[in-house]
Amino acid sequence: MCRMPQEPVRERRVGSQVQREVMQLILDRRLRPGALLPTEAELMEELGVSRNSVREALKALQALDIVEIRHGYGTYVGQASLTPLADGLTFRTLVQLADDTRALEEILQVREVLEEGLVRRVAVLLTDEELSQLEALVRKMEEAADAGGAFPELDREFHETLYRSLGNELVPQLLGAFWNVFNRVAGVRGWARDPAPDVTVSRHRDIVTALRARDVEGAQRAMADHFRGIEARSGQESRGVG
Repeated sequence: MCRMPQEPVRERRVGSQVQREVMQLILDRRLRPGALLPTEAELMEELGVSRNSVREALKALQALDIVEIRHGYGTYVGQASLTPLADGLTFRTLVQLADDTRALEEILQVREVLEEGLVRRVAVLLTDEELSQLEALVRKMEEAADAGGAFPELDREFHETLYRSLGNELVPQLLGAFWNVFNRVAGVRGWARDPAPDVTVSRHRDIVTALRARDVEGAQRAMADHFRGIEARSGQESRGVG
């Protein structure tokens, strides 16, 4: 029986192991984003691996935004952003959209569950000043809708402003990842704008009205209604309606 060569399997195992060891080195030395990593030669000596293994590991970690390779300057600790997550979700959604429109609905459902939980937390934290900022954004949305324009950036700013008082740095990154996935997929599919901007304005206004009244349940319902509208839009446009 003919056996497949084992060398590539061993190389993949070693490469994965070297990646983990580089990450452990960053953690052990408590290196922060932007910190300079040891040189390739130093990593070779410390980890006991070849130059090729070090380079392959660093390239893989760069794809994950764990390290940043600056040619001619060295390798630095990366920001470990959620960009790789957004890229993977975008690809997954686009691959499945041809046969299964539920791929995008799944992305929206995850974001909906996340935001319905977050809005309950933030409802008791928002200051009057922050509520006024949200109301001002809704007014800008209304002006844009009246002028016949779309307002995706205002929509994004609304949600970022809404959760800022939580003081959780992961929240805007995670929501931003989902936002980027939806808009990149929408761009590929040719969804140019919201077909009912006045409805979008109304749903955002309902969220702020409930928050202003400190109505936690009402804010959650308003957020759920908001996402029902997004899901309906994506479903219609996936079928060529809208």
